[in-house]
Parts: sequence; structure tokens; C-alpha cells
Amino acid sequence: MSTQFEVVVDVDRPIEDVFAYLADGRNDPEFSPRVLKMEKSPDGDTHVGTVFHSTVKDAGMRSQRDFEIYELSAPTRMRWHEVSHNSITAQDGGYDLEPTPDGGTRVRLFNVLEGHGVGKVLLPLAAGASRKDAPAFGRRIKEAVEASA
Repeated sequence: MSTQFEVVVDVDRPIEDVFAYLADGRNDPEFSPRVLKMEKSPDGDTHVGTVFHSTVKDAGMRSQRDFEIYELSAPTRMRWHEVSHNSITAQDGGYDLEPTPDGGTRVRLFNVLEGHGVGKVLLPLAAGASRKDAPAFGRRIKEAVEASA
């Protein structure tokens, strides 16, 4: 059983800048309050096979999550999947970027969430919370990318 949430937001920065910022997952704590810590392996530029190791806090509980980049097409497309084992995981996720006529960037973020074990029961609650937060999440991405100039 899986479910998806997504958000689309326009960012007032050129597509190359937005892609570079989002491709470095170590920036995630700047716009995702649930992400407490983010590390990357290997060091260097993000590429297919890069894994981001995060510590997150959901519903008062900490967990470790590892996301592997499996597709990267600068400056328009990024895909990841979660390789850690948790009750709810991001089976698939990504960013799609496109330039806007005014020199900015339209960003679409999506995650397909999947429940495992007890996570199958919790998935509707987690998906509902993710969908409810999606507009605010988009605003936080916009603000963080624009502030990174």
C-alpha cells in the first residue's frame, strides 16, 4: 500500500541555482523541520549512487533514514528512494524543475510513501499530515532557496 503527496512552488532564482541547492541534500534541514541532521556519502558532488543519511523526528520519535539518488539530470530532474527500513518509507521521490518566463524556477516535489508492518496502519495518518503540510513545505523550500543567494 502506498500513497503520494506533492507540492509545486515558484522560486525566484535561476534553475541552475535551485538545482544546485536542492541536489545537496545537506540543505534539507533548512526547510524541513523534521530533519535534525543530514550527512552525505561519498563527499563531493551529488551523483547517481550518492546516499544521504538523515536523522529525523516524526510524531515525537527519532529515526534514521537513508536516501539514495538513482537519477540526476541537471538542471531539471532528481529522483531518490529510501534504502533504510522504517515503518513508513519514501518508496520514490523527486524534484522536477523548469524555468519560468521571468527567470525563476518552478519546482515540483513529490514523495510516494509506503507502509511496512505497523506502518500500513499508520500510512493514512502520515499521508494526511504530509498533504496538509505540503503548501507550507513548498513555502519553506522557496524561502530557503531564495535566502541562499
